[in-house]
Amino acid sequence: MTTIVGSMQPVIEDHVEETSQDDLPTSGNSIRRRFLEFYESKGHKILPSSSLVHDDDTDKSVLFTIAGMLPFKPVFLGKVQRQVPRATTSQRCIRTNDIKNVGKTSRHHTFFEMLGNFSFGDYFKKEAIEWAWELITIEYRLPIENLWISVYEKDEETYAIWHDEIGVSANHIKKMGEEDNFWMSGKTGPCGPCSEIYYDFHPEKGYSNVDLNDDTRFLEFYNLVFMQFDRKDGGSLEELKEKHIDTGMGLERMARILQKVPNNYETDLIFPIVEKVAELAEVSYVDADDSTKTKLKVIGDHMRTIVHLMSDGVKPSNKLRGYVVKMLIRRSILTGKLLGINGGKYLQSIAETVIAISSKIDPDLKSRTPSILEDLKQEELRYWKTLEKGENELQLKLENAKKEAKTNNTNPLLSGKDAFYLSASRGYPVELTIKKAHERGVSVDMISYDIEKDKQRRQSQEAHQNICSPLCVIIENIQYSVSLAYDTLNLKAVINFRDLEKVREIVPRGREIMEERIIAKTEVSAACAKSISYCKQNG
Repeated sequence: MTTIVGSMQPVIEDHVEETSQDDLPTSGNSIRRRFLEFYESKGHKILPSSSLVHDDDTDKSVLFTIAGMLPFKPVFLGKVQRQVPRATTSQRCIRTNDIKNVGKTSRHHTFFEMLGNFSFGDYFKKEAIEWAWELITIEYRLPIENLWISVYEKDEETYAIWHDEIGVSANHIKKMGEEDNFWMSGKTGPCGPCSEIYYDFHPEKGYSNVDLNDDTRFLEFYNLVFMQFDRKDGGSLEELKEKHIDTGMGLERMARILQKVPNNYETDLIFPIVEKVAELAEVSYVDADDSTKTKLKVIGDHMRTIVHLMSDGVKPSNKLRGYVVKMLIRRSILTGKLLGINGGKYLQSIAETVIAISSKIDPDLKSRTPSILEDLKQEELRYWKTLEKGENELQLKLENAKKEAKTNNTNPLLSGKDAFYLSASRGYPVELTIKKAHERGVSVDMISYDIEKDKQRRQSQEAHQNICSPLCVIIENIQYSVSLAYDTLNLKAVINFRDLEKVREIVPRGREIMEERIIAKTEVSAACAKSISYCKQNG
């Protein structure tokens, strides 16, 4: 990496609405604008958002831009010379590690914007804290009684700045441990304490026995990281010659606070998308139950991620980033189907709403709209065909279940074995099986379904236990793979190796793999007992 400047146009342009300095910014666009202009007034250079595709030959640790600091990581690590002493950005980010929480909590997303201000060997703690406080209490006018601060328990300097210089009450400052308030780039290298700012939605509850991790009361919205140490082998810390500042404020979180809505999904950044999904599902978001609201939010979230990734050149495929897009498209279709949306091109309709909102931060979206919609259309059609095949097979099984019930004078019941087979081998989710079975007056034996899942899990464990030496071949122990496609992006699974005579060395669990022991062109055939890939592709 040789540059810290992205390819997109700056986010402050004529297409972002004007906001008077006398007005409180409440729209997502005005909140973003106020942040960037505030730090520009403090000598920061406004830089454009980098691509969501993290394509850095020196850093293969992530596929996507997961934080505002990631484009600057080479600068923080001393691998690249800084181009400016101070910078501020609104960085588009993607994280999929919390995908199961999306829609269920008020704050988890796969796509979000991170507002940030950065210092590369320039200012440090005092200025970072003073400006953060000025921004949130004067520019955003957050009530002081609603604000809480966390600091690293050993960082007395930061505590003193907050308490003695800013004047924050000791009752509103919490000292926390390394797990919560110490940032590390790895086991060794640049690191430092951090200080987080929280918004208290229920200050009337007082300050006794306060838990800042209580999501029902507190929302962490601004994190200030002070990179001041170099962690050596063995864990010792040495002061860095050049100290850096890395901060991050979640735009959706600040919008929730200033717009006074119960969750991030009901801000103007996301809610129009959720409403579009509700319109297509012919339901009212306001009147919907929690389960329906969750599904509406999931689709709204995923469609933001899909559109922005496709705008950055990622097409649905079976490889790496493309698989993430494909998985999110199919999760959206499945979730829509559970809402009663069937067939058609409804994802394209939702995508158009996303584009209308997001063109404020990605001006290139409009010119890329035709290709985005066409790629989305093709993937949507492909998956509907797959679902139709699974559904046809399900209908046959339901008919058989009804015939058998009539013969035996019992209630129609689809076996758990059949439901598990459709899910594991045909990619037809059990939630849809239950829904379709219910429509046909058939119950699903979920007890035996769970037994089948547990049986497969035990078979996988037994296959693993049968690996008696690094060179044994266990082809006979390989069972059919359980496909968890479209359910998760991360998975721990037993790998049943084949043709192990080609493997030079198997590194025992817990041993660090050293570069010099990695053998070029080593050939290994392996079958995973469980897979996140679709079984007919590369699962």
